[in-house]
Amino acid sequence: MTALRTASGLGQGTGYARTVKIAALGLGLALFASGCSSSSSGESSAEETSAETETAAASVLSCPESQGGTGEDPGAKGDPAAVPASTGTTDVPLKIGTLLPTTGSLAYLGPPEIAGTNLAVEEINAAGGVLGKDIEIVHRDSGDTTTDIATQSVNDLLSQGVSAIVGAASSGVSKTVIGNITGAGVIQFSPANTSPDFTTWDDNGLYWRTAPSDLLQGRILGNYIMSCGAQTVGMIVLNDAYGTGLQSNVKTSVESAGGQVVAEEMFNEGDSQFSSQVDSVVAAKPDAIVVISFDQAKSIVPLLTAKGVDSSQLFFVDGNTSDYSKDLDAGTLEGAQGTIPGTFASENFKESLLAVDPALKDWSYAGESYDAVTLLALAAEAAGSTDGKAIAAQLESVSGEGEKCYDFAGCVTILRGGGDIDYDGYSGPITFDENGDPTEAFIGIYQYDADNVPQPSRSEAGKL
Repeated sequence: MTALRTASGLGQGTGYARTVKIAALGLGLALFASGCSSSSSGESSAEETSAETETAAASVLSCPESQGGTGEDPGAKGDPAAVPASTGTTDVPLKIGTLLPTTGSLAYLGPPEIAGTNLAVEEINAAGGVLGKDIEIVHRDSGDTTTDIATQSVNDLLSQGVSAIVGAASSGVSKTVIGNITGAGVIQFSPANTSPDFTTWDDNGLYWRTAPSDLLQGRILGNYIMSCGAQTVGMIVLNDAYGTGLQSNVKTSVESAGGQVVAEEMFNEGDSQFSSQVDSVVAAKPDAIVVISFDQAKSIVPLLTAKGVDSSQLFFVDGNTSDYSKDLDAGTLEGAQGTIPGTFASENFKESLLAVDPALKDWSYAGESYDAVTLLALAAEAAGSTDGKAIAAQLESVSGEGEKCYDFAGCVTILRGGGDIDYDGYSGPITFDENGDPTEAFIGIYQYDADNVPQPSRSEAGKL
């Protein structure tokens, strides 16, 4: 249930597709058929036959050509200086906490996410804040599931009276704290949780996310691998809510398209040795290998390539589609591909983020984080309150039917004029359902260059 799109068409105001045409897998099936052919000569020696078997997996894939491109801004921003005064007031200014990783296996996602939230706060306060008062943001580390940092951070944030907590990035971490947060009447708003489990979580209507469920990312990744001509797929999977959710959806997609998953090897958070998993997957001789991990990929990839796996056979996910230019030898990942939910970051957005954090080199989930804070501020304004439950009651409304707008200044001007708004942001079109899930999203596909840096390749859009 996806449609191929060129990257250059992303995020252009009303250009966000409200209805996405479902693309057939004709290309993938054609490549699949061509990949099934084999030599019929009876004169080959046993050694030649063995050599052909060893190299077959490396030659079977022929993925769609990269379309490259960069993202575009979602639409015209409002004028902060022209925002009318708020028609409401509050004795308690809006305070938002963040629970984002600065340590642990997902720490590389922390900087762009934190920069995205800080940029949103700057813009909101430049436009006069919420209900006539500047908003405040308090940052705390989430760590990962091997530590208890998240629980300590949440307790600290709740003690400070936050109305909402943006985070965690890790689905596994969120599962450890969602009860504490939502049980306190505070919104948990994740920019990066993708586990399908949260769709039906008993959260009192207080859990929301701008990242789509892995029902979409898994489906798109599986379909894309099949479109490359793969017949068999192996997977190395982090054994947590995030990893197993993606594993299940990739597998379903591959098998629905006529492929076969021939190896599924698990590892746990905190593991440092991956030889047995790599050996088992390589022994199954899959055409494509999916690595579902966080920064464990730094250790897994060299083991795979040492076993003769060609980098073009490797496929990553949002947890590990990262810049490895300083971690792996040049060329190690050239031709490998990975998926990250969301549109490609526009040049204007990158410049704004760099003004907040000049050290940024990765943009993953910055848009989703920016959008989370902006939506919380707009919902508070619409509710006329900074109470968490009151804000949550307005989140579906400010993202649904109404006049299109693309930042706090533009949207709040409409709200204060008595209008209804439909906010679309840097993460793409955002329309929440009653479960707090986005109902449509883009999944970016990236291809690694010779410097082990992921470059935009193409994007697919889908509905949930």
